Amino acid sequence: MSKPAVTELLQAAVTAVGGTERPGQAAMAEAVAEAVETGRHLLVQAGTGTGKSLAYLVPALAHGERVVVATATLALQRQLVERDLPRTVEALHPLLRRRPEFAMLKGRSNYLCLHRLHEGVPQEEESGLFDPFESAAPTSKLGTDLLRLRDWSDETETGDRDDLKPGVSDRAWGQVSVSSRECLGASKCAYGAECFAEAARERAKLAEVIVTNHALLAIDAIEGAPVLPSHEVLIVDEAHELVSRVTGVATGELTPGSVNRAVRRVAKLVDEKAADQLQTASETFERLMELALPGRLETVPEDLEYALMALRDAGRTCLSALGNTRDKSVQDEDAVRKQAKASIENVHDVAERILEHSDFDVIWYERHERYGASLRVAPLSVSGLLREKLFADRSVVLTSATLKLGGDFNGVGASLGLAPEGIGSDTDGEEAETPPWKGLDVGSPFDYRKQGILYVAKHLTPPGRDAQRNDMLDELAELVEAAGGRTLGLFSSMRGARAAAEELRGRLGLPILLQGEETLGELIRRFADDAETCLFGTLSLWQGVDVPGANCQLVVMDRVPFPRPDDPLMSARQKAVEEAGGNGFMAVAATHAALLMAQGAGRLVRATGDRGVVAVLDPRLERARYGSFLRASMPDFWYTTDRNQVRRSLAAIDEAAKRA
Repeated sequence: MSKPAVTELLQAAVTAVGGTERPGQAAMAEAVAEAVETGRHLLVQAGTGTGKSLAYLVPALAHGERVVVATATLALQRQLVERDLPRTVEALHPLLRRRPEFAMLKGRSNYLCLHRLHEGVPQEEESGLFDPFESAAPTSKLGTDLLRLRDWSDETETGDRDDLKPGVSDRAWGQVSVSSRECLGASKCAYGAECFAEAARERAKLAEVIVTNHALLAIDAIEGAPVLPSHEVLIVDEAHELVSRVTGVATGELTPGSVNRAVRRVAKLVDEKAADQLQTASETFERLMELALPGRLETVPEDLEYALMALRDAGRTCLSALGNTRDKSVQDEDAVRKQAKASIENVHDVAERILEHSDFDVIWYERHERYGASLRVAPLSVSGLLREKLFADRSVVLTSATLKLGGDFNGVGASLGLAPEGIGSDTDGEEAETPPWKGLDVGSPFDYRKQGILYVAKHLTPPGRDAQRNDMLDELAELVEAAGGRTLGLFSSMRGARAAAEELRGRLGLPILLQGEETLGELIRRFADDAETCLFGTLSLWQGVDVPGANCQLVVMDRVPFPRPDDPLMSARQKAVEEAGGNGFMAVAATHAALLMAQGAGRLVRATGDRGVVAVLDPRLERARYGSFLRASMPDFWYTTDRNQVRRSLAAIDEAAKRA
């Protein structure tokens, strides 16, 4: 029997979910099918509303071999596993003559640990175990959360934190979960046969489609020991997030608090000499961190070098001692020992990595108002890691609504370790250092030029680093008033968002919600429910808001969101590009800004009936040489710098929405 065509399969799937097939969706499905069958790599830009999930799930299910789908957000993971995959599998069953299995797989700390739940958390100050259920007052928030978790453990089939509704605090979840380093292992754990994390891994081994997240994909690439089952095809959705997620996983951190925890955890398990050595090293490090000033360390200062050498050597001594001693007075010593070993290994490994001071790492101090100082180390670039680990031995499809920056895919491709499109094998037909790939923009079902306006306020003063922009606040107030509310304000800093919210609350009789004053989900719900309400905030709003309809008809960006000039990692990456002969500003700062502006502008049109304005209150988007690059990265809205035209348009859109 011949294999059904991907177009036929897609039509069946679209019908099953009650949708309408779109040309861009069909083009994407065919391109994904071709990439999967030929083992090639593909970058696909698919605008909001294309239906890209089905466009890659249908060819993935038809392929017949194991496929891993990695996403950045929890919302999309849940959508795939709870809605899209079940419907698509059923729709394709009559044509494929089989029902492919699918499963979700996350990192171990996302699952309830039955050992922690029943045996308690290894105590740090005393021997034995700390029972959080005994110590937490039942009336406290922590006590209430822990009691809920104990009841939930008898009901849940997955043990997945995201299945617990409503959720619990990070502190409460930390009492009943373990990291992979802290886990005893199924063979040594009394609860190994019932382990939720192990059950998830077993389900994944049997599944044709495994849905996971970017972080676990990064761990799989970086750690060396495979976390994901072997697979022929990798599909990365929300691929614009991948580089930052991989960077996050590859970043090491030392704080006085983390070192002190390691000291407390190891104290009862090693001899007095080893414990004293670690304690002394910890105190020296803590004194040094009290004086740490934020910023990049081009070289490791001598005093820090001595402190890190002491931590590294003490860590090594304690790790050796942990392997040689047993203390029967310590209750459930295996769990206590495993947690202590995980803490000490982190201290030792990060200290050693910083001392190596590789040319491929960036080291810096960071200071947080609440948590104090930290010492961090991150890779200068993850492109080499991704090229080596991601694109070898499997076909990779990367997709997002924003992959094409400045008119082509090469900027995003370079961040992933790929050569410019069309370059990837040498003239002798041998494999080149960078794998060949193809870029495809399938467009959007929306008519952006008819549905939206991009307005740049070129008459305003350019933003300075610290200057109060009174003319920008005046412009913002006039735009919000013309729109009758309905405004999503995207700011490059929390200070800017707060100042704008306070100013407009005093001027306008409209509700202004501010990120941080309530949970993000609740803020978005309130914004979506009331036409007059505005929502102001920073980074998570640039990418995480989906409010179709008339209640979001004005999206305002206060300035071009370049990285902070004092951002150690971004500035180091920019400098590295310049030293290699490239344009560091365009490759790093402008590309970072373009990605955020493309995502931010994408908040406006979420459905075919949406109308509105994206207003950028930064004249550099019109005046600066890089402005055309940034504008080419955004949806193709009708463009204007005429402030009166925009006010009339906003008033007309507001009036039409009120009539409707």
